[in-house]
Amino acid sequence: MTRLLLTSLIALLLTGCQAALFTVVNARQPSAGVVAHRDIPFDNGLSLDVYSPPDATHAPVVVFFYGGSWKSGKRQWYRWVGEALAARGMVVVVPDYRTWPKAKLDGFMDDAAHAVAWSRGHAAAYGGDASHLFVMGHSAGAHIAALLATDKHWLEAVGMRPRDLSGFIGLAGPYDFLPLTDDSFIDMFGKTPAEQARSQPVNFVDGDEPPALLLQGDADTTVKPSNATSLADRYRARGEAVALKMYPGVKHIGILLALGPSKGKAPVLEDVVTFINAN
Repeated sequence: MTRLLLTSLIALLLTGCQAALFTVVNARQPSAGVVAHRDIPFDNGLSLDVYSPPDATHAPVVVFFYGGSWKSGKRQWYRWVGEALAARGMVVVVPDYRTWPKAKLDGFMDDAAHAVAWSRGHAAAYGGDASHLFVMGHSAGAHIAALLATDKHWLEAVGMRPRDLSGFIGLAGPYDFLPLTDDSFIDMFGKTPAEQARSQPVNFVDGDEPPALLLQGDADTTVKPSNATSLADRYRARGEAVALKMYPGVKHIGILLALGPSKGKAPVLEDVVTFINAN
């Protein structure tokens, strides 16, 4: 992708034209023969899409949660992510989840847990291996995936536990972001310190987590890089497997676009594929 086009895509995002941005990115993503299964209901009136390699058998399964400040997003916008990973041999599930103000922490985490449970229960039907299951996300989606991997409360509600996951992959995620100052986030995560503490993945690392891959751009001004370093430090303190990759000069949207037709400044797709194949 040319620097001019990448600059144009970032400009679309910054002006709030997310739908236009992802329309362009989707149009540039080659399908590579990927099989798409769309509009599959799974819980609370929500649906998900599944992308699988042709003739997949026992493929790793990745549940990808999109970002949007827990306030916006549509699974259809992320077809390019599903196709990019499926083209590398993964069965990819992209679920929707309820967002604020319709839902708060408990609502969107419940949706996410049910999406993972659905993926585990239906993996084989799409050529996936339920014992090789990963959660992954960007920005707010990385936060959701991180809580699933660290706070056993969420997966226990659907008959699972964090160690049922083969790994967690977070792109530019907020994991340690107190204090809250924005009114919408206070409404979303709680007014008291005890309520807000429930939203912080760093508070739940206890030595029972799956391996983690934390990907972060050091030029990110939307989610501070200290979030990734803080969570990595907590993993290491508990003797947990974690890899932190800090990409020089990469910003918040750039790390996401590097998954697809824009390889940008960082080998994000290659690093994700390497981690999945190793775990």
